[in-house]
Amino acid sequence: MTATPLRVGLIGYGLAGSVFHAPLIAATEGLALDTVVTSNPERRQQARAEFPDVTPVAAPEDLFDRADELDLVVIASPNKTHVPLATAALKAGLPVVVDKPVAGTAAEARELAALAEERGLLLSVFQNRRWDNDFLTLRRLLADGELGDAWRFESRFERWRPRPKGGWRESGDPAEIGGLLYDLGSHVVDQALVLFGPATEVYAETDVRRAGAEADDDTFIALTHASGVRSHLYVSATTAQLGPRFRVLGSRAGYVKYGLDPQEAALREGSRPGTTADWGAEDESLWGRVGSGESPLSGGGTPVPSLPGDYPAYYAAVAAALRGAGPNPVTAWEAAAALDVLEAARRSARDKVTVTL
Repeated sequence: MTATPLRVGLIGYGLAGSVFHAPLIAATEGLALDTVVTSNPERRQQARAEFPDVTPVAAPEDLFDRADELDLVVIASPNKTHVPLATAALKAGLPVVVDKPVAGTAAEARELAALAEERGLLLSVFQNRRWDNDFLTLRRLLADGELGDAWRFESRFERWRPRPKGGWRESGDPAEIGGLLYDLGSHVVDQALVLFGPATEVYAETDVRRAGAEADDDTFIALTHASGVRSHLYVSATTAQLGPRFRVLGSRAGYVKYGLDPQEAALREGSRPGTTADWGAEDESLWGRVGSGESPLSGGGTPVPSLPGDYPAYYAAVAAALRGAGPNPVTAWEAAAALDVLEAARRSARDKVTVTL
């Protein structure tokens, strides 16, 4: 017999909630999007139009009052609300998924992780970029030894947005946990740690380049890993000419990949997982290349087919973990380790020092 779907309450229906979480939850076998929390009447109407079976409510308390009717809470609200809402959900007896960054500090992340363990509840962090096509492809290349021993990892998450949009993500108020270091930096640091293990040293440069901007919009992070690999990570909203998404140099060969995983663009355009046979697939023209001694831009190296991106795999793993059929796909302890690096990067940039972890 088919198991009864697990009922999910989603807090927040802005970009993260409406574009990423709601469609992925709805597309996951074994999960049912039950409730959407947003104080914005227009967004409640949007949620009802996009998911007719969903109950839209105005406040998190409306959801927590029905805790016994739900099996999971997903927190996709502004960063500063992550810790208080996750704490409230766990104390209400509900497993939790929190969008990244799970917290503003590693200490807060570890407190949440400890609370979840004390209550015997799942606490998972939405690090969807672990299921990007380029990241999955790179993990396979490294596992197969095609690059030899990895020496240097360059990762860029760059955009060209010369005028600030405003809003909490670009606020200079530390309480908002805005800026690119904690936004896109959460992705590139997490990926580097997953690929090459813990960092021992952190150096960073953060700048506010755009007129009227308040938070960092052009940031560089250099990591030395215990494994000996060096990671150079770039996140920027001020990049007029975009560099490669990945450039990985090893003792045998290098891998260079341009362009972003197509899943975010597809979700923004209204496409949904499960509605097409080629979800997450990338055009051959964007495949990365593996080679040595030549530039991929002049035809050097061999094209490597990109594995399909697979954001749906995250929620499938969450559903399995809730049923006791698999591990938590991204633990808060892992997220805390990434926050150790982000905090060290902020200190490094502020004090102009290299920080030892």
